[in-house]
Amino acid sequence: MKLPLLLAGAMLAVSAFTAQADVRFGIMNESYPPFFAKDASGQWQGWEIDLMNAVCDQMKEKCSIVELSWDGLIPALQSKKFDVIWSSMSNTVERSKIIDFTDKYYNTPSTLIGPKDQKPGATADDVKGKTIGIQVSTIQSDYFNKYFAKVADQKTYQTLDEAFQDLAAGRIDYVFGDSLALDAFLKSDAGKDCCAKMGDVADDKEILGAGVSGGLRKEDTDLKAKLNAAIAAIRASGKYDEITKKYFDFDIYGAK
Repeated sequence: MKLPLLLAGAMLAVSAFTAQADVRFGIMNESYPPFFAKDASGQWQGWEIDLMNAVCDQMKEKCSIVELSWDGLIPALQSKKFDVIWSSMSNTVERSKIIDFTDKYYNTPSTLIGPKDQKPGATADDVKGKTIGIQVSTIQSDYFNKYFAKVADQKTYQTLDEAFQDLAAGRIDYVFGDSLALDAFLKSDAGKDCCAKMGDVADDKEILGAGVSGGLRKEDTDLKAKLNAAIAAIRASGKYDEITKKYFDFDIYGAK
């Protein structure tokens, strides 16, 4: 009689462990306000962190954060160092060949910013002969290669903060990135006096993607279904809007 009891106990233990499974969220190890940044105590905070916590509560899962460099996120996901990329990553055609994605959780334009005395514009003619700062391994870098490479120079950075510093110091002419991250810089002490928005680039969904989503290994279909259900439930309940209003005065979800 002892063996069945031991087996039953083991099964209960496994069930308990599974219920408390730790879903590991991979994020870039540099601040990307207002989406994620560390506070004075070293804790991550921001819109994307609040959304992650709401998703985890909805799934009734224990979650943790794994920090890596931006260009190391996809390789680390594939090598199972964490379970989902949650780091303002756009769902693009090229990335979808390698990994899978959840439904989107926000979508914003790609934008150029530059010195206030520079003529606004975001076309190839506008940037001719200029140097554009771009974070490495981003959709904006791919966009540059397709539309701007023949007329302008690209300077790549590991982080946007490095690009912002060079822009403020006059070492480059533009920074090209997601509109919300660039807007946060323009509102900062370092950016508000020196720089302004030059314009949003023309949309190209093949390169710029279909919105920001969670990145997953292609085989993790159960986790994808759980995340999609949680995102949908949070939007339906109003929790998504409640979180968003803490950081933005407009809808960042984008067109349905």
